[in-house]
Amino acid sequence: MKSYLTHLECTGCGLRHDASELHTVCTACAKVLYPRYDLAAVKKMLSPWDLAPREQNMWRYFEVLPVLDATNVATLGEGGTPLMRANQLGESLGCTDLYIKDEGLNPTASFKARGMAAAVSKAKELGVTKMMVPSAGNAAGAMAAYAARAGLEAHLFMPKSTPQSNILESGIAGAEVELVDGHIGDAGRIARERAVTTPMFDMSTMKEPYRVEGKKTLGYEIAESLEWTLPDVIVYPTGGGTGLLGMWKAFAEMEEMGWLPNSKRPRMIAVQAAGCAPVVKAFLEGADHCEPWENAQTVAAGLRVPGPYADYLILQCLRESGGTALTVTDDEALACVREIAVAEGIFACPEGAATLAALKKLLADGTVGKDERIVLLNTGSGLKYLDLFQP
Repeated sequence: MKSYLTHLECTGCGLRHDASELHTVCTACAKVLYPRYDLAAVKKMLSPWDLAPREQNMWRYFEVLPVLDATNVATLGEGGTPLMRANQLGESLGCTDLYIKDEGLNPTASFKARGMAAAVSKAKELGVTKMMVPSAGNAAGAMAAYAARAGLEAHLFMPKSTPQSNILESGIAGAEVELVDGHIGDAGRIARERAVTTPMFDMSTMKEPYRVEGKKTLGYEIAESLEWTLPDVIVYPTGGGTGLLGMWKAFAEMEEMGWLPNSKRPRMIAVQAAGCAPVVKAFLEGADHCEPWENAQTVAAGLRVPGPYADYLILQCLRESGGTALTVTDDEALACVREIAVAEGIFACPEGAATLAALKKLLADGTVGKDERIVLLNTGSGLKYLDLFQP
């Protein structure tokens, strides 16, 4: 297999960057960089049906992933998670075609494994030996694991409110962990201060080009599971928004390669916590950027992101897709953790369960029809949040 990576492109000004060099954001305008591929060449040599015999992990899409030399891939078997038809849950809601993409079955028990597998592998290929990331939870655990797998040094900066499971898994994998007061934005500020005296490559959400590439494999897998069609609606719990943007990027790539001949893109729906909803606020106000959310509060650590760096891309995706954004309360999300588990046997994380709470509202106001094909994204395992469910 061969990667057809050609260059990096700024999502703001369009400036082309050399993919053989290490980059964070655009050198001209500091916007997000996206990897680009020779999709015409991929189309000529690969059809979606050629994927069938390949291993069931995210590297089955190697041609449209950024690592050039497969020996640099640091993998724990991430990806290849099931898209499960939720018949009993669907029946209780009156939905005829409801699915859950269960990312809790990834190696580090969340979808962060995808992004970090791609980003750490590419960082290794480009000569990085030491990296850092601010994280509210699962991204830290994933980076610790993949850095260990790649033989690289990981430095993690996490709010003191981060779930204990994430703090423990990060330390066990050998990462240097520093706990800070405040939220993920504060952790990011301190991480950047530390990087001045101890040079470390910044792996922050959407501030390097490759985590989104791992997350985009969600889109490829959903399409492949549905025999190269797409659902009508995808409901996604949105913090930094990497998975949302990754799927949207994947759909564009598949369209260009002719892999989705009879399918239109789904409406993308962003779900946030009522106590931290910068995307919802900006979307409803018609803004192009988010204002930083003051005093962010939610038990869903992955949704406690007061100012997503890729806010303009998230809002653009929601509007281009004809989607929307809405909030749910912590109580609503936690109640839906139990509801999903009882109905389908999936122990969802609070972020993932928030998609069910949102779907109920979307069905009630007619934004989503009961006969539409709907996919809920469960982004991680509830086993990482056991403290929230103690009797």
